[in-house]
Amino acid sequence: MKKSNFLPILFASFLPLWISCSGRVEPTTVEIEDPIRHYYPIVEGEELWIDYEIRNTGKNALVISEIQTSCGCIAHDDTKRIISPGNSERLVFRYDSSKNRGLVRHQIRLYGNFETQSVALLEFDVQVIPPSDNGSDYEESLPVKKRKIAPDNYYVDGEF
Repeated sequence: MKKSNFLPILFASFLPLWISCSGRVEPTTVEIEDPIRHYYPIVEGEELWIDYEIRNTGKNALVISEIQTSCGCIAHDDTKRIISPGNSERLVFRYDSSKNRGLVRHQIRLYGNFETQSVALLEFDVQVIPPSDNGSDYEESLPVKKRKIAPDNYYVDGEF
């Protein structure tokens, strides 16, 4: 067989395989249970475990290709997830509050083949309070504006 005849035959035999592996993932609909959360206060240094249930309500498989967090203090399993139609999966995150104090708000972005957009946004906030061995109450640790008040609680014009 001539070399010039071999290349077209080789190309023709691999063409159907190459076309069938286009890698296109069709969009699907999802339902996320409580995507915005507000948690009770935790003590600085404690861990908060957060889990979101994601249900694939569409007809195509849901492929979560990437998970991005707004802070390095949020740990998660960074594997690619595929959720078949009609099934659900829990995404579990661990928030470490050792480097935060006060009201903390974070976002978690899920990238995948969502029908309305390519990103699903999860949000949570929590009040991180100092440990009790601090010696002062939580309210005492916050900065407070002091007002100048005249004797007998009269208002002094222009001074707060």
